[in-house]
Amino acid sequence: MTLAPVIAIVGPSGVGKDSVMNALVARASGFQRVRRVITRPEGEEGEDFDRVSVETFQRMEWDGAFALNWRAHGLYYGVPKTITQQRQAAEAVLVNLSRTLLIQAQEVFGDLIVISLTAEAEVLAKRLSARGREGKAEQTRRLDRAQTSLPNGLNRVMDIDNSGAMEDTVAEILSHLQPESA
Repeated sequence: MTLAPVIAIVGPSGVGKDSVMNALVARASGFQRVRRVITRPEGEEGEDFDRVSVETFQRMEWDGAFALNWRAHGLYYGVPKTITQQRQAAEAVLVNLSRTLLIQAQEVFGDLIVISLTAEAEVLAKRLSARGREGKAEQTRRLDRAQTSLPNGLNRVMDIDNSGAMEDTVAEILSHLQPESA
């Protein structure tokens, strides 16, 4: 059975990863979004995710519930093994991943496409401030990490600037992924 590719959407905080994924799913009917498991505290929103306690996450990790899991920004993140079922039913699955995890993701999923989103520094700062999830010190720390480069050894990478209009970003991505439908 052929599995759909996993499209990892990566980039710095505030670059619009979740917005791009939502727009891609809305525009490309065969795309599905992976719902991550995160230990994000109550009151902190963001993407559509499954909120669990650290204890529950660690139990899920111990039980082998994740295809991938990692820690970042003081939180635990997991991609459930159910991604395999999604890959059987979709043309592509989209997942927000840490840039540090991409080589491991390529090993786990095989067919991995990385969409590396960038945006101008002023755009990132404005978006981080507007979402209101982090204080000024955390926003500064995240902006300092914005230039983190991708690891060497990735097979398929697209660099996409998301400083402008969402429809332009989506059209550029789809022109690379589905040239006939862009």
